[in-house]
Amino acid sequence: MKTEKKKEWIAILDFGSQYTQLISRRVREAKVYSEIFPYYVELNKLLENPPKGIILSGGPASVYEKQAPRCNEKIFELDLPILGICYGAQLIAQVLGGKVAKTSQAEYGRINIILDNQEDIFYGLPTNTTCWMSHQDLVKDLPLNFKIIAHSENTKAVAMVNKSKKIYGVQFHPEVTHTPLGKKIFKNFLYHICRCNPSWNLESFIRQSLSEIKEKVGDWKVIAGVSGGIDSLVAAVLTHQAIGNQLHCIFINNGLLRKGEAEEVQKIFKENFKIDLNYIDASNRFLDKLRGVSAPEVKRKIIGEEFIRVFEENAERIGKIKYLLQGTLYPDVIESISLKGPSSKIKSHHNVGGLPEEMNLKILEPLKYLFKDEVRKIAKKLKFPQEVIWRQPFPGPGLSIRIIGPVEKEKLDILREADEIIKQEIKKNGLYKKVWQSFGILLPIKTVGVMGDSRTYDFALTLRIVSSSDGMTADWVKIPYKILGEISNRIINEVKGINRVVYDISSKPPATIEWE
Repeated sequence: MKTEKKKEWIAILDFGSQYTQLISRRVREAKVYSEIFPYYVELNKLLENPPKGIILSGGPASVYEKQAPRCNEKIFELDLPILGICYGAQLIAQVLGGKVAKTSQAEYGRINIILDNQEDIFYGLPTNTTCWMSHQDLVKDLPLNFKIIAHSENTKAVAMVNKSKKIYGVQFHPEVTHTPLGKKIFKNFLYHICRCNPSWNLESFIRQSLSEIKEKVGDWKVIAGVSGGIDSLVAAVLTHQAIGNQLHCIFINNGLLRKGEAEEVQKIFKENFKIDLNYIDASNRFLDKLRGVSAPEVKRKIIGEEFIRVFEENAERIGKIKYLLQGTLYPDVIESISLKGPSSKIKSHHNVGGLPEEMNLKILEPLKYLFKDEVRKIAKKLKFPQEVIWRQPFPGPGLSIRIIGPVEKEKLDILREADEIIKQEIKKNGLYKKVWQSFGILLPIKTVGVMGDSRTYDFALTLRIVSSSDGMTADWVKIPYKILGEISNRIINEVKGINRVVYDISSKPPATIEWE
């Protein structure tokens, strides 16, 4: 989204909280556009088109530490409504003359709080409510002209306000589902304090995207990397609507696809979209580059660079190509390049952090500020077939990051067969649309087994099934034992090379969805 074209929007300054993306989602769910910036964002960039309000996220630091992250303190002089959450609330207190100190009674988890008034951000809320706390520090002394508007048994300043300046601070996290009335708090801040209208929606995003793509591309041609996944397809269809035959779609078989995927993607394109698709089988090329490579970040970088080189070679053949279109989403950007303030990079996505430093093509990413569920809603509006809309996410580096250790053809073939069985059983039991992802990871270890009267020494496979709304957080799914048993039995009996199946019961965080 171009900043100068945003009408009403909220800026979120990120201080490293694991929940920052949830703040953005809550604001968008209230039909107000939001965008995340690192806490150190330059003030003029923020004010190119001033937001209607600013939200300061939580974070792991203590505001009184010497190296604690601080935003430009002039934001408190902008006469814009500000909502500080956890660390953000403590920062408001510290900067404006209050005092923050470590408490002897830390609060974690669900805490009952008492509202001292039911105005402004607490309008329409009951006097007693539950919220989610996660802090060891607290506001000990309020800044000048602030008053307490909520407290708990152990925290006197659960929430505070300077009403004349419209600056609010809450010690709890209204963005998480464990704060039942959190959405109401955000709506109060957005509608009553910031005076935002609930006008942002995906129809306006589509209209704006078409206009921006036309303006940016001009007379140039665009080459699109499509994978058959919902993200790249929505990006391609939107761009095709904007520039027509200036778009050239390419589907590269990197040898890391699932069973039958190359044929399936071409079939989907031919039957549903009036866009030419150029299929390139570069599997040997990619597998040669990956030979002997174990480190996951190196795998991603190799795959990212090789994709670009194939695209560049085809761009030369087509001529007058300036842009490479990709279906990058907001979580990809956040996880890959640490857009978030002080937080660390989690992993490179091949279409973001995995790109080579030197490349001839400029990147076009019309979906880079959207979450997965928003992309699915756009796909519905564009009348995509159900099988495409509900296709489970598949990583750009493909099966290479589901094989722990070096990627070899034999391992790829084993994993493909196991993956196909997992998909079949999940679909057969009506779970495919209900879970976020379901797949297998081939482990770099072999274990002893018995088949018939013979000893086997084959690979172990981890089964991973998670639920999520956007991929930023996820929980393992409590699959019925009967289904787990069917999946395990089929894989062990039908896939030569696997004699043991285990189930991954870790959530994100602290784990990631993919293993690499």
